[in-house]
Amino acid sequence: MAETATKLPIQNETKAPAPAPFTPWAPFDALRHEIDRVFEGFAGGALRSPLARPAFNFDIAWPRDLRLTGVALAVDVAEKDKSYEITAEVPGLDVKDIEVKVANGTLTIRGEKKAEKEKHEKDYVLSERRYGAFVRSFRLPEGADADRISAAYDKGVLTVTVPKTDEARRSEKTIDVKTS
Repeated sequence: MAETATKLPIQNETKAPAPAPFTPWAPFDALRHEIDRVFEGFAGGALRSPLARPAFNFDIAWPRDLRLTGVALAVDVAEKDKSYEITAEVPGLDVKDIEVKVANGTLTIRGEKKAEKEKHEKDYVLSERRYGAFVRSFRLPEGADADRISAAYDKGVLTVTVPKTDEARRSEKTIDVKTS
């Protein structure tokens, strides 16, 4: 029996999206962490590097929960004759956990995965929780038909199709490349 892709609704908003919550930008944290890791490797753990952080390091510059963490959703974007196609692998998510919106010329893909597992045994209780969220936004190109955007989810792959307007397809012109 062949499975068919599940169509996702596209929400078209005319109001401006809510501003993102304040998240401080800490550009040198990753660099500092990497440098510390390199020097710790040279020292072998027995000697302290002069550039290493102190043993009781309290990082009070920004609280950990406000830092920019996480990974952006990896996508493939392809331009075809009649449309643009955005493909993202999001395994393990249900259709209800994925949201695709268009507002003010911006396409936004958002999702969240929540997994909870609890196991009760005679001598112990095992409880695991995993959470992860992503959001990715794209500015729609000139000639994109925002009213006909469609999204489908099949076997862990989300495909968003952004059709080109008829005018955009007609205005394309192939230029011959000549050798000198």
